[in-house]
Amino acid sequence: MTEVAARHVTVGSVTFGTDLPFVFVGGPCQIESREHTLRLADYLAAAAQAAGVPFVFKASYDKANRTSVKGVRGIGIDEGLRILEAVRDALGCPVLTDVHAVDQVSAVAQAVDILQIPAFLSRQTDLLLAAGRTGRAVNVKKGQFLAPWDMAAVAAKIASTGNDHIILCDRGASFGYNTLVSDMRALPIMARTGYPVMFDATHSVQAPGAGGDSSGGDRVFAPVLARAAVAAGVAAVFAEAHDDPDRAPSDGAIMLPLDWIAPMLAKLVAIDAVVKG
Repeated sequence: MTEVAARHVTVGSVTFGTDLPFVFVGGPCQIESREHTLRLADYLAAAAQAAGVPFVFKASYDKANRTSVKGVRGIGIDEGLRILEAVRDALGCPVLTDVHAVDQVSAVAQAVDILQIPAFLSRQTDLLLAAGRTGRAVNVKKGQFLAPWDMAAVAAKIASTGNDHIILCDRGASFGYNTLVSDMRALPIMARTGYPVMFDATHSVQAPGAGGDSSGGDRVFAPVLARAAVAAGVAAVFAEAHDDPDRAPSDGAIMLPLDWIAPMLAKLVAIDAVVKG
């Protein structure tokens, strides 16, 4: 892969760049209610501001990739998008959410600033092209089954629409049954595309399907991997957070308690300053 100069992706007041101070992308796994979402968004935005870190709020209106048909999927697209718009209006921060199907893309693009392509869908050409055509920034999570150099072709699909507002995100690679491993070499390899690279610290500690009809994981290692990723030089760190993760409807094992966020950001800021000088 031929290395190219680092590109910047600006979304509202936030600019992503592997050569810039990192952006914090955070929020609960899924939207549970308007009040809950606004409360968490306000808390996380304040923590990011206190740390001097640009902030993007993330939450999903639908979690289509549940382990079991019994899994709680979310509040639904109509109400979910209204709540995400409310977050953006109230806090002035960019918002990000997943899209799972081509017919969702247009409506989602009108309500949020960044469209996220889930890891399992990272090679779905029609979805990538539809997202690219909106002109919105597109964050693509690298499939657990892909090598980091495969993401150059994924980005090229989006870029073929004339949209170069592309962010590439690593969330670990499959390593045996119910296990993921984070190869930090993936971050600079994906950065050779020139596009900003994000590291998803919480999904990287997930144990897919380990709970039988749900995924497991161990949140204690998420801040550890986040520190390693920032030391490797990333544009953004993604971490899901919740006020009561053990009772959350999804991803409870990996979401961070709110009081972990400020200490984690403080350490990441210190590491980022050393790495980027």
